[in-house]
Amino acid sequence: MKPTIGVMGSSAAEQAGLLIHGRLAELAKRLGKAIADRHCTLVTGATSGLPHAVTVAAKAAGAMTIGISPAANQKEHQERFHLPLDSLDLVVYTGFGLKGRNVVNVRSSDIVIVFGGSVGTLNEFTIAVDEGKTIGVLKGSGGISDHIPEILSFCKREEKTSTIVFNENPEMLIDECLATLRK
Repeated sequence: MKPTIGVMGSSAAEQAGLLIHGRLAELAKRLGKAIADRHCTLVTGATSGLPHAVTVAAKAAGAMTIGISPAANQKEHQERFHLPLDSLDLVVYTGFGLKGRNVVNVRSSDIVIVFGGSVGTLNEFTIAVDEGKTIGVLKGSGGISDHIPEILSFCKREEKTSTIVFNENPEMLIDECLATLRK
């Protein structure tokens, strides 16, 4: 069975100061292609911004793409949440809202990649830690991603529940996460 890789990142990249052009656009393309090239399935929050950019790239490179929507149906997904549907092979309408969707999103992923992000991505990261997921952090991608080491230093945990990999190279990050998952 193909591993599922969830990409969590800023859906409102422009508002978070993470413009999706230049270096971030290139990182998104490389991340999506790396997921496809390694025959993995992409899972996102069926959202805009950085995850959408990765979805477009992964789909173009031949990956299966799954979106976990906060909405109860397609109409709500588009009209209430104003979220895209293009480049998704399958959309799971949870009806759980944004935070409830995050739990399903993380639980549907074998590996969770943190790419940029804001408070929603932080929520997904903490769920992934609690769920014992293999987590990859794309260093230098801005937002929450750049603060994960600091966040971890405040969160002293007695038992290690997850493995966290850091790399600024999308291809190497996916490879390291897959190697960790296989252990």
